[in-house]
Parts: sequence; structure tokens; C-alpha cells
Amino acid sequence: MRIVGIILVLVVLATVVATFARRLRVPAPSLLVLAGIAVALIPGVPALHIPPQAIAMVVLPPLLYASAEELSLRDLRTVWRPVTILSFGLVFASAAAVGFAAVAIAGLPPAMAFVLGAVLSSTDPVAVTALGRRLALPGRVQVLVQAESLFNDATSLVLFKVAIGIAVAVGATVSLPAAGGEFLLLGGGGSLVGAAVAGLVWLVRRRTTDPVLETVIALVTPYAAYVLAESVHTSGVTSVVVAGVLLGRSGHRLTDAHIRLQLHAVYAVVVFLLESVVFSIVGLELPTLVRDLPAGTGWWPLQALALAAVLIAVRVLSTLPLTRAVKPTRGPLSWRVAGVVTWAGTRGVMPLAAALSIPLVTDDGTALAGRPLVLVLTTAVVVFTLVVQGLTLAAVVNRSGLALEPEHTAREEDDARDALNRAGLDHVEHLAALETTPETAVDRVRRGLTARLDRSPETPDGSTADAAYRQLRHEVIAVQNNELHRLYDEHRISDTTRRRLQHDLDREEAALGTP
Repeated sequence: MRIVGIILVLVVLATVVATFARRLRVPAPSLLVLAGIAVALIPGVPALHIPPQAIAMVVLPPLLYASAEELSLRDLRTVWRPVTILSFGLVFASAAAVGFAAVAIAGLPPAMAFVLGAVLSSTDPVAVTALGRRLALPGRVQVLVQAESLFNDATSLVLFKVAIGIAVAVGATVSLPAAGGEFLLLGGGGSLVGAAVAGLVWLVRRRTTDPVLETVIALVTPYAAYVLAESVHTSGVTSVVVAGVLLGRSGHRLTDAHIRLQLHAVYAVVVFLLESVVFSIVGLELPTLVRDLPAGTGWWPLQALALAAVLIAVRVLSTLPLTRAVKPTRGPLSWRVAGVVTWAGTRGVMPLAAALSIPLVTDDGTALAGRPLVLVLTTAVVVFTLVVQGLTLAAVVNRSGLALEPEHTAREEDDARDALNRAGLDHVEHLAALETTPETAVDRVRRGLTARLDRSPETPDGSTADAAYRQLRHEVIAVQNNELHRLYDEHRISDTTRRRLQHDLDREEAALGTP
């Protein structure tokens, strides 16, 4: 009951913080971390200890799945080379750099230093996606950052398991063939399981028309992919990501408009609640872990800053040569692109969950030296990236000149809408020529499509005819809503009829967009 109460408090706190974040136009994850730290520092607040299995099993699958569904497979094909390099080379380089720095700066034993390097070597897909929703980055840059964060976890997980095996075993040696085999098992096996789950879900969903059942399947899919992959000792993270990418590519062919609206609404609520809780936990964990530090480790804030600086330096040096792959023209290497890709590579929930899963003792039963400091440094670096990089990422993007102007996005959307309307008109004219559809129905649809295409005349307030048409339809639907409730209040229609008509009006209003 205590954990349930804490989670409910976190949800309420997250709702308030998200409201202020939207008004202040800052990333909600950054404010949630700060709010979590502030709550943990209040006297009398009990220490929070969340099992890493709870984060891995309950929180991560739907968040990873939602992030993977947003990834465009078409755009991924254009940047697969730099994504592959970053998912492998940068992970190894970051782990090595942090490991050596941790030995020199924090005085950690070499084995635990490289455990810390493996933990912090990959960016976090949950944090990257949450921070990236507010940005208007060019397509290739956005896909590069998001895809890298989704696919580098298998590499860092292998490094983490190898480093943990060395840290807890006395006299252990590194076996490169064994590490390579473990990587193939985790990454390749997880990919196969994810593809199999996606194929099975696709077969089921194409035969399903019940919105409730569709919603249940969509919520169960990431958990099924994760649990099945972990049960056969492969990477659950990779399985969820692969399943999400494949199903996201074909989702529009599996459901109708109503089901898609419902799925979007349900997943928006789920993602908001889980992100809110998990980022608050990051903030709540730091003061608790600091209290458990042994004596003589008071320099951890400076050590964490130094490690964060090492990660940023390695990342910018690694991403600079890859900027040609995301630039539309073949020019000199772009420090602006490298800077944005570097600053967008935040750490988050994944490193924290990995650090919390570090064993307490070695194989001979002695306490694992350096574990408390590794937990604190990991959490401090995560907090630094979420707060400092998160709060300044928009400014970095704006200063870089890479952000797409709102006019560009609006023009692209208008052109696409015109193309859709013209295609609809062509089909209507084809039906009219065949004389297979009543002329009244053809004329009604034709007038609606023509009104949407008519942008040239402006109303007295400066809006286009299309905007005036949609505004008028919103007003008419509002009048119809009032009339519907009047009929119900006067007992002239049943509740079943009211619900059905209300649902039809809601769908029509949703299709019109924002007034």
C-alpha cells in the first residue's frame, strides 16, 4: 500500500508539473526530475527503493514500444550507416572513456569503473523521445537521434553483463568470443522474437474490428515481446523495439479511423503516466542514494560533472564525422549538426535500471566495492543530462539554425492536404461519370472537398475560406450538441440513442481538427 500511495502522489505531482512545463514551454522530464529531488529533500519523506525489475517489467516495455512506433522505417533506411556506427562504435568508445576516467577521477576499482562505463555508454530512448517531441528537427537528424537511442541498448547491455561478470568473479578474464556470442544471442535473438511477435499480432489485428479488443492487444504487445524475449535469455529491449518498428509501419492498414483515435488517446495517457512516474523516480532516488554513500566520497558532484563532460566530448568527436550522412548536400563537416546530435543524447531510465541491478556481493560473499558510488554517479549523470541538456536543448537547436520554421511545416501540411483533397475530387468525378452513385451524394461530397481546396478568398478577419468553413462546421456541431442534450433532457430520446449520436458528432469534430 505504501508503494501504491507513493505512485499516486507522483501521478498528481506529475500532472501539476506537466501543466507548468507546458505553460513555461520547457521539457516536462526536466521539471519532473527537479520536482522529484525537491520532494526527496523534504524532511520526513520516506526513502524510496524501487526494484529494478519493476522498472524493467512494468515501465519500460510500453514506453519503448511507443517510441519505436513513432520511428519511420523509411527514414531509418537513409541513416542506417551512422546509426549502426553510433550503436556500436560510440557505445564502446564511451564505455572505455568513462571507465578510464572513473579510475582516475573517482578512484573506483577498474572492474567497477568499466561497469559504470557500460551503464552510461548508451543514450536512453525514453528520455530522447520525450525531449524530442517538442523540437522541429530535420527528418534525418531526428531519426538519427531517435534510432540510435533505440538500437544501442543491446550493445551496452552486453558490455554491462560482461563487466558485471568480471566485477563479481575473482580472477575472471575477458573472452572476446564469449562476449561476441552473447551479443548475437541478445541482439539477434531479441530481434527474431520481436519480429515473430509483430507477425503474430499483425495476423490477429487484421481480423479484429472490436475497438476494446484492439486496445487490449496494443497494450499487451510490448509486454508479450519483452517477456518472451527474456524467457529465452535474449534482449527484451531489442524485441520490444523491433516489434514496435514493424507494427508502427503497418498500423494504418490494420485498423480504421475510430480505432486509431482510441488507440492514440489510450497510449497518450499510458505514456504520460509512466513517463511522469519514472522521471520523478530518477529525482527521488538521488538523495536516497547519497545518504547511503560511505565516508570519503564527498567529491561525487564534481566527479559526476567530469564524467558527463567526458561523455559529451566523446560523443561530439564521434558524431562529427557522421554529419555528412544527415546533410542534404556534400559540404564540410557540420559542427552544428554534431552539437545538436550530441546535446540530444540524454541518459535516463535505462542506465538507472541497469545500475540498480548491480549485485550487492561478489561470488565469494564479500561486499562489492564501489557499488554505492557507481549508483550515485550514474543517477547524478542522468539528472545532469535530463536537467541541463533537457532545459537547454531547444536553445541549442534554435541557435544551430537546424530547426524547421513553423511556416515550413504548415506549408508542407497544406500541400499534402490539397493533394488528398484533389485525389478525393478525382474519385468523386469518376463516380459521377459512371452514374453509379446518387447525384445528391456526389454533389454533397464535391462541395465539401471544393471548399477545402478553396484558399484564395479571405474572410474579413484575414482567415482563408477553408478555415472559415471548418470554424463554421465547429459552430454547427456545437449547436447540434446542445440540441442533442436538449432532446435527451426532455426525454424525447433514449440514452442509447444519445450516446450513438454523441459519438458520431465527436468523430466528425475530431476529423475537422482544431478550430
